[in-house]
Amino acid sequence: MIALIDYGAGNTASVANALKALNTEFFLTNAEFNICKADKVIFPGVGEASFTIKQLHRYNLINLLRIFRRPVLGICLGMQLFADKSTEGNVNCLGVVPGTVDKFDSSKSTVPHMGWNEVNQHKETKLFNGIKNGEYFYFAHSYYFPLNEWTTGIANHGIEFSASVEKDNYYGVQFHPEKSGDAGLMLLKNFVELV
Repeated sequence: MIALIDYGAGNTASVANALKALNTEFFLTNAEFNICKADKVIFPGVGEASFTIKQLHRYNLINLLRIFRRPVLGICLGMQLFADKSTEGNVNCLGVVPGTVDKFDSSKSTVPHMGWNEVNQHKETKLFNGIKNGEYFYFAHSYYFPLNEWTTGIANHGIEFSASVEKDNYYGVQFHPEKSGDAGLMLLKNFVELV
């Protein structure tokens, strides 16, 4: 069973609808005890980094998310919070994927980055099974995770940045699979079916 973390993120309902479209069993929760029982966790995210870290502290989820050993999918801000730090609110994050999240330079590109963008697969990951290289996904963000050794997908918005990352049991996508049509549903299905 999949736990969809409900801490007040703006995209939680649309992720839930995508899971329903896939006939996937899941439950919404912000309770540490319930998340501990889950086979997998989806960590959605639309909002501001420092506020979200406060919410995770409020629900006592920071340490749990750091030590969870089953698959975790971070979406958008959820992926960014895998980092060590975010310059959005100058906040310490979960520290499960090394790096610092930074803001796009508005002198070089439009901020926020919104709309469909091509994702080039950089490293093999089960998340992209059955998805063609160069597929388009929907993005909506002002901050980005720089390229690093755990980058599995690359997008470009003035600069190249991590469209997806994978380290150990942590999988992250900067784009919104729940708003990315068939390719997004395929990615969510791949996560659901991870063994």
